[in-house]
Amino acid sequence: MTNDLIALAGAVALGVLFWAFWCWRAEGGAAKVIVKTGSTALLAVFAYLAGGPWLLVAALALSSLGDAFLALEGENWLKPGMAAFFLAHVAYIALFWNLPQSGRTLLNMGAQLGLVFGGVGFIRWLAPWLGAMRYPVFAYAAIILVMGAAALRLQPEHLLVTVGALMFVASDVILSLQLFTRPAGEAPRLVPSILVWGLYFGGQALIAWGIVHPFAA
Repeated sequence: MTNDLIALAGAVALGVLFWAFWCWRAEGGAAKVIVKTGSTALLAVFAYLAGGPWLLVAALALSSLGDAFLALEGENWLKPGMAAFFLAHVAYIALFWNLPQSGRTLLNMGAQLGLVFGGVGFIRWLAPWLGAMRYPVFAYAAIILVMGAAALRLQPEHLLVTVGALMFVASDVILSLQLFTRPAGEAPRLVPSILVWGLYFGGQALIAWGIVHPFAA
């Protein structure tokens, strides 16, 4: 097994471990932070060792930093975590922009419009719960919707990348419900937490694999 595949196997192992033991727990100590951060950090290592574009490595590394912040206890880490993921999405947008794109069709234009208008409608609905996080969430929502829309323009050879990006968006929709509509003091709910991590980590893994090993390769 080559070094890049060893890194990928390690990432998947840590991702599954976090999914099984920590993703729905508000507490978890250092082990939770290490396992969660390590899973996406190893995806970045995989992308680097496999010769992936530096923007992919940067996006995954920034995502790993965001995971570290969000794994720490306390609301004070939410804004730094969102900032790290904001920058990760900027890197993804630049990456997707430089990949082969399909011509504009009614199908992808309709999908892009559906994503953007659906996202805007969801954020408007969520706004009353956001409080002081209103403008940071608005900014984050805008960048992830642009990232998703960019992924919808990719050619079929990068289908896994498109699917992974949309999984990332879906994960953040569920996470926002967990963060902002859950009653204060209530523990994270089991099923949404499992969905959030499964969609997020699975999406990141598909993006990494789909960039490094497109179908046409």
